[in-house]
Amino acid sequence: MIVLSEDSQRTSGRDAQSMNITAGKAVAEAVRTTLGPKGMDKMLVDSSGGVVVTNDGVTILKEMDIDHPAANMIVEVSETQEDEVGDGTTTAVVIAGELLDQAEELLESEIHATTVAQGYRQAAEKAKEILEEEAIDVGEDDRETLVEIASTAMTGKGAESAKDLLAELVVDAVLAVADEDGIDTENVSVEKVVGGSIDNSELIEGVIVDKERVDENMPYMVEDANVVAFDGALEVKETEIDAEVNVTDPDQLQQFLDQEEKQLKEMVDKLVDVGADAVFVGDGIDDMAQHYLAKEGILAVRRAKSSDLKRIARSTGARVVSNLDDLEEDDLGFAGSVAQKDIGGDERIFVEDVEDAKSVTLVLRGGTEHVVDEVERAIEDSLGVVRTTLEDGKVLPGGGAPETELALELRDFADSVGGREQLAVEAFADSLEIIPRTLAENAGLDPIDSLVDLRSRHDGGEFDAGLDAYTGDVINMEDEGVVEPLRVKTQAIESATEAAVMILRIDDVIAAGDLSGGQVGDDDEDDDMPGGGMGGMGGMGGMGGMGGAM
Repeated sequence: MIVLSEDSQRTSGRDAQSMNITAGKAVAEAVRTTLGPKGMDKMLVDSSGGVVVTNDGVTILKEMDIDHPAANMIVEVSETQEDEVGDGTTTAVVIAGELLDQAEELLESEIHATTVAQGYRQAAEKAKEILEEEAIDVGEDDRETLVEIASTAMTGKGAESAKDLLAELVVDAVLAVADEDGIDTENVSVEKVVGGSIDNSELIEGVIVDKERVDENMPYMVEDANVVAFDGALEVKETEIDAEVNVTDPDQLQQFLDQEEKQLKEMVDKLVDVGADAVFVGDGIDDMAQHYLAKEGILAVRRAKSSDLKRIARSTGARVVSNLDDLEEDDLGFAGSVAQKDIGGDERIFVEDVEDAKSVTLVLRGGTEHVVDEVERAIEDSLGVVRTTLEDGKVLPGGGAPETELALELRDFADSVGGREQLAVEAFADSLEIIPRTLAENAGLDPIDSLVDLRSRHDGGEFDAGLDAYTGDVINMEDEGVVEPLRVKTQAIESATEAAVMILRIDDVIAAGDLSGGQVGDDDEDDDMPGGGMGGMGGMGGMGGMGGAM
């Protein structure tokens, strides 16, 4: 009996598992060489000749043209890691790939996929417990550790040559935007400028608006400026409905024009009365209003983005007003300087010298566009880890130290796990050692020697012992200042385990119709095939058009 259409394909049992595992391992292998301080970069070229050169795992995987659905599940691991922590994307993907590799051997030994999945989950839970017990506490005032964390996140990326300066700038930026509501790194704006060297990067205590003053007669710079953020238009108000004005003689026309001019003059007078020195307007500014503003010596910017207005308000202490009649002195913000400056050949408005600014701007410089883009990616990772550290207050040593310790402790833990799950826990422990092994390989060291040294030191109770990729020695990572947030490791292990388990539980790949309406797992929770799990299976005949629901 034929159930599926003739041109569709179906892959079942071990073939399906093997195909999915191979796809997941291939993705992990693609980014494995980028891991660590001596990781290599990838060049991604699109069909139109656009080029991205990066060491950042999530960027590589996002930009890669991946068709296979299981491979896309591994890509999602890196995206989750990026959203939750900001760094550790390559680590998470490499662990996921190794978990699949180890699981394949267990499956070939006739151990059922659900048994492997159960063992992996138990091992992941135990691993998180161990890491939380071993984590080092960090306080908000421990600036030195925060700088080390920011610096570690940049190591091996394009920004490494100036990581000391950039790490200081990142910590200053995150501490500046922290408030009682938490830390939102969206309040740290990043401006990229091609020209100069990375060492010329700086932190502006305020906001840079990619606009120019609207009138040449306005001042280039206003010091000790009262700032207005107005989300409206300095133009004559139009009627809500279509209306006509019939003019029968020239005097009436002049009266009409005079009335319009009077309205504009009153708007400007309102700004003068409250003491405004710089005005940022979300909409347009009438030519006549520009003239009056310039006459009063007020610097004005029109069509400022709403995000810019919010950042100006947050930085200067102003309040965004949408009705000029409601504007009062209390709504004004203050900046030591509002000036139009040339930066990288573009004129922009700098709102700076703000005391206790809650919105700041990092100006990143670099010799070429590719360099500046890569510095920006490194800075984003760095901002994420500093924020995470301040939120959680816990860090771990780097250099493969946590993974080596986990592998040792999980092997001990496996003895207490009954049944075949014990083998899965041991496989999980072996999988984690892929991190120190990869660090050694990427540094040109002998991975076996490095692993033996690491295990020996950890057996002796040295939790902080990690691999120095530059010398090949096993050293104390905490003393060396190589530290990462606890959440980088726990999230990587959690995401990698979940993705590996999901892939292992798939034993049938079936051609489907339109899955756009389905949700992941919205039927029976025991379904092995997640809804929409077969996005874009390019190489599988009738499954080529199934990308919609991934």
